[in-house]
Amino acid sequence: MQSDRYAVVGNPIKHSRSPEIHSAFAAATGQALTYERLLAPLERFVETIEEFRRVGALGCNVTLPFKEQAYRYAGEHTPRAARAGSVNTLKFGAGDVLGDNTDGAGLVADIENNLRASIAGTRMLLLGAGGAARGVLPALLDRRPAQIVIVNRTAERARALAEDFPGVAEARDSLRAGETFDIVINATSAGLAGETPTLPDGLLARARLAYDMVYGRDDTPFARAARQQGAALVADGLGMLVEQAAESFLLWRGIRPLTPPVLALLRNG
Repeated sequence: MQSDRYAVVGNPIKHSRSPEIHSAFAAATGQALTYERLLAPLERFVETIEEFRRVGALGCNVTLPFKEQAYRYAGEHTPRAARAGSVNTLKFGAGDVLGDNTDGAGLVADIENNLRASIAGTRMLLLGAGGAARGVLPALLDRRPAQIVIVNRTAERARALAEDFPGVAEARDSLRAGETFDIVINATSAGLAGETPTLPDGLLARARLAYDMVYGRDDTPFARAARQQGAALVADGLGMLVEQAAESFLLWRGIRPLTPPVLALLRNG
């Protein structure tokens, strides 16, 4: 029996563990599918997706730096994708493409279910204002934090993001010395380049949770800095990756696989 084809599309992409995750989901749920990595040239995202559709693929995940392009590419959107203005999951129909965003649901599930950290009533710092930040902001706001401060090197981009979610979100291009946050989330791609955002001394030490949406085989630079400063709880984005993948799997296959066994497999693998 021929397996249905799926993939994750990004640039870079060789670090992605999505194929391991979806293979484990398929085995656990008895689904016949293959899942691969697709490296899209920075100027050929649409062409890469179109080529994949032509060979009969049924869907794909989209990672950096193409999530906003994926939003524009999709012919229709789920409510959460429309609210985020960013897409990380595409489902290919006979003549149309549905865009979804599972990142926010994945992040919230990892923080609240896996890490047992409550978001409600907290003061949060979100680093970055790109597609990754935009994709998770609506889901974070739905958990009713007291405030979310968005900090980005380009202040205009941070303001544009905050203006789409008025009331709780506040945009800045820098932080004040002595500020404290309960949860600090790094939504920048700095970790992929071996870098960490510049933050005031001691800020991570006062955080109840320091969370990097980037993940790696070892600690990311952000996670390493948080541990060195003494943050109460430090996590990378591997749990988010597994949880958002389960949401994508549900959209494609109609079943949501159990995530704890797969997360344990990746942590120990």
